[in-house]
Amino acid sequence: MARFGKAGASAVAFWADSCGVSLEVIDAYPSAASAIRAAEASRPNVVFGPYGSGPALAAAAAGTGVLWNHGGATARLARPAYPRVVNVESPAYRYLAAVLETLVADGLGEGSEVVIVHVDTGFGREVAEEAAVVSRRLGLLWRSVTFRPGRARDMLAQVPAGDVLLSAGSFDDDVAIAQWASEHRWRAVGLVAAGVDELRHAIGDRVEGLYGPCQWLDDGTDDPADGPNSEWFRHCYRDANGTEPPYPAAAAFAAGVVWQRCVKEADTIESFPVMAASQRLDTTTLFGRFRVDPVTGVQTGHQIRVVQWRDGERVLVDRPPRRK
Repeated sequence: MARFGKAGASAVAFWADSCGVSLEVIDAYPSAASAIRAAEASRPNVVFGPYGSGPALAAAAAGTGVLWNHGGATARLARPAYPRVVNVESPAYRYLAAVLETLVADGLGEGSEVVIVHVDTGFGREVAEEAAVVSRRLGLLWRSVTFRPGRARDMLAQVPAGDVLLSAGSFDDDVAIAQWASEHRWRAVGLVAAGVDELRHAIGDRVEGLYGPCQWLDDGTDDPADGPNSEWFRHCYRDANGTEPPYPAAAAFAAGVVWQRCVKEADTIESFPVMAASQRLDTTTLFGRFRVDPVTGVQTGHQIRVVQWRDGERVLVDRPPRRK
């Protein structure tokens, strides 16, 4: 089980223990499709999906029941193609778009040159395409460079100069790009991996100044309508695991909290009435707002935040929209 997959599984187990739910954890590696079929064979009341857009898509395609998706941050898991998915996270296409919007709000001028490098996968293309759309809307000049999975270092010689460098790769890809970017002159550098604490562990002081998208950050200000707050979750997770919880852990725990609320709303544990309740629900958990688009099922209530690394810490630097 991969790094963030373990964190999510641990958080779901923690939630299950706290509310008396019996839980079985099945590793989605090497085949998420096989894992979902094995999970559904026991006819559980709820199935939580794997971490990662690719595995989540594979699981949703292979399964026949409802999948609670807390680990696949993709807008592709939408109706009508995937009618039995409950999406908890914001889709990844907003990742670098949100960084660009923050930079422009902070003074990045029209005509500035943006270089977007991305891995040639569904995830990378999804993130890069929206960043390009937002670049055009904001009057920025953009160019893109693609690379094969795990081959970011081979691409670096092809990266043109510019004002802003944005990267959407795997965690290891972004580590390589961050190390390279620290030796070159950019007005700003934004990486998907810069949104998580683990990047600091990988590159040390080179994180300073980097921008990143963030699904969740415990800033001590949340007051959720459902479930415990982030401070409670962080302390309990740290006591149980010896580390601070990454965002996939918070998303996984929140998925359990939302399912529990939907069971109450539906007055049953039958999966399809519970899913129907989720499509009407508008609430908040420690992970943020939960509300899905009633037509597509894409998560629209939860918002991507933007952080910058300052003095070894992630600091929120965006200006989030007010809740309507």
